[in-house]
Amino acid sequence: MAVVQLEGITKRFGEVTVVRRVDLTIADREFLVLVGPSGCGKSTTLRMVAGLEEISDGELRIGGRRMNELAPKDRDIAMVFQSYALYPHMSVFENMAFGLRLRKMPQQEVQKRVEEAAQILDLTPYLQRKPSALSGGQRQRVAMGRAIVRQPSVFLFDEPLSNLDAKLRVQMRTEIARLHRRLGSTSIYVTHDQVEAMTLADRIVVMKDGEVQQVGSPMELYHHPVNLFVATFIGSPAMNLLEGQLQRKGDQILFQHKAFSLPLPAPLQKALTTREGGEVILGIRPQHIELVGKKEAADLASLPLEVCEPLGSETFLYFPLDQGTLVVRQEGADEARKVGESFHLRFAPDALHLFDKQSTRAIGER
Repeated sequence: MAVVQLEGITKRFGEVTVVRRVDLTIADREFLVLVGPSGCGKSTTLRMVAGLEEISDGELRIGGRRMNELAPKDRDIAMVFQSYALYPHMSVFENMAFGLRLRKMPQQEVQKRVEEAAQILDLTPYLQRKPSALSGGQRQRVAMGRAIVRQPSVFLFDEPLSNLDAKLRVQMRTEIARLHRRLGSTSIYVTHDQVEAMTLADRIVVMKDGEVQQVGSPMELYHHPVNLFVATFIGSPAMNLLEGQLQRKGDQILFQHKAFSLPLPAPLQKALTTREGGEVILGIRPQHIELVGKKEAADLASLPLEVCEPLGSETFLYFPLDQGTLVVRQEGADEARKVGESFHLRFAPDALHLFDKQSTRAIGER
């Protein structure tokens, strides 16, 4: 069982703590993604699992065995890096076989493993080519093949798609997902791209400033963010945020913005029963805002359309609001909307999120 356990894992460089007490258990055969902005500690955490960075505090276990003092080669892991790190003078076959030869593996077994990995990755026609004769996507597949032939308990991926163009990234995401299903190994994947995280992960770990913000399935993080950072980091375009205050009106609690007043739905009303006013931030995703006619009940009226982006399968509409911009997503190509034209907007009440302005914690989320 290739269960990976991080218990209070901490990394310090001198007096600076870059990763603080990370507690995670990655299940056998799980695909876990560490995601966050540059400098959040995700790659450092992965490198501690790999043995490339010393653990300052805490304990790392793989398959129940303590790994803190073991060298990378003794941890039964294989790592795919952002740079392909291929030997330019060696053929694809020799690049994939190199690590096995260092381990004094019999030639027959080396041949078998390389050919099996090449078949999985559609590299069989390229085994005798040098890396310079390959495309970026093919080179990254060779790097993954080099990891596959080792047949490790755990695969580690450190931003493996960052050097590829947009089209190749989509293709390689599909290949990595298919590869994981086929091999069934435990995988830990680091990326700054939340789209990669959402499409690949069984669970996502969102990190910021060396600390874990939230752990959960992609949809759990999308629909139930625990704080403002997760809410804005997960989802594209980002969640709309509007600052305002809570006000009581009889038995109802209202969100009071400069431009409108909005009754809050029952679940949020219940979560706010013991709260006395205060500044809050209302969050709503672009697809949960509807354009309505003048005679219909609207939350926001007479906002001029500033930018219209028809993308074929969807259209994004941008409206100025105070010092920010409100983004609305509509299905299909809506070319009838004219810049400068004013529209009435309505929020889906069951899709509202509320955050405390001071703590940035979500209100009413589990």
